Amino acid sequence: MSQPLPLEGITVVAVEQAVSAPFATRQLADLGARVIKVERPDGGDFARGYDTAANGLASHFVWCNRGKESLAVDLKDPRGLEVVRRLIADADVFVQNLAQGAAARLGLDAATLCAAHPRLVAVDISGYGADGPYAHKRAYDMLVQCEAGLVSVTGTAEQPVKAGIPAADVAAAMYAFSGVLAALLRRGTTGRGGPVEISMLESLAEWMGHPLHHGMHGGEAPARTGVAHAVISPYDAYPTADGGQVLLSVQNDREWQRLAEQVLGRPELGADPAFATNKARTANRGRTDAVVAQALARLDTAQAVARLEAAGIACARLNTVADLAAHPQLAARDRWRDVASPVGPLRAMMPPITFPGGPEPRMGAIPELGEHTDALLHEAGLTPQRRAELHRDGVVVTHRVPSDRPE
Repeated sequence: MSQPLPLEGITVVAVEQAVSAPFATRQLADLGARVIKVERPDGGDFARGYDTAANGLASHFVWCNRGKESLAVDLKDPRGLEVVRRLIADADVFVQNLAQGAAARLGLDAATLCAAHPRLVAVDISGYGADGPYAHKRAYDMLVQCEAGLVSVTGTAEQPVKAGIPAADVAAAMYAFSGVLAALLRRGTTGRGGPVEISMLESLAEWMGHPLHHGMHGGEAPARTGVAHAVISPYDAYPTADGGQVLLSVQNDREWQRLAEQVLGRPELGADPAFATNKARTANRGRTDAVVAQALARLDTAQAVARLEAAGIACARLNTVADLAAHPQLAARDRWRDVASPVGPLRAMMPPITFPGGPEPRMGAIPELGEHTDALLHEAGLTPQRRAELHRDGVVVTHRVPSDRPE
């Protein structure tokens, strides 16, 4: 008999939007939890409108919201808020990332909910934390990347750049995810859940560990070096004859000697005082890079990678997003699945947590706004008359999905 997914039987209610909370609760859904996503009736999670790249759906929303049930309800109406309160009373986990202070005004902050429901694990995700001078500052991902110093160490010497992914949102999401798991484990031994607080700034500041410690203890942060490394050489991306780029990293002087002999075709550089040590190569970075670039420019990408690998030199292609989608390693490990959605099946990558020999993650459908509203109102104990009243007054919205919806 196969084991169940680790979070089967766990119910999560989430008043969430954008990325940080939705990505956290998607991890819980993939591991078997039931996730009830509470959305505004007038458009829902605003991430639904970011773009239409996923066959008409927003790519952010598709990424962060599979496997959830959508309840479209107006929390500003006391009747709508009461519906959510009823669902929370029977839940194991509650997650919210509303603007600072909004959840408290609704009585949906972690402290209030955990006082009323001692077994509940309740998570507040914010930009900067519940107090301090930045508590009420707007906290979009790019702004937090700047406040956390990530932008200052990313890019070239001439131009700082933000990360190409929402790094602050993802950092907060993953700490919220791990915080929920830790709190559930504690509840298993103590019987009590409790509040969990996550801030985007503190999450990303933790990820800044190397440059932060380098700067605090070494006097200055590492320089921006593009894809190069501040203290290792050669370590960069080098053009190849077919228009590609190959990144290589030489970690020690023995590897440099192999690179010089087997790839560069200049074994004498292995003992040349200008190149023989990493300190010398870094001090002579321009000359080092020029020698490597000249050799790789004569090879196409496949040849360069093959020669570097034969010499035992760490290397990689500088892939595009399209290259990632077609990556042979992901294909060989069968990491792609089709996920149901309102526009038909969409390709999605399996989550990276794998249980060998166990069940696959539950990669459920991407919900339409309010798709599960009626069922959840019934589950919350509302009579047919009450449900009709809420619909009539616009407190809730239901989107009925056709029975022949593609899976």
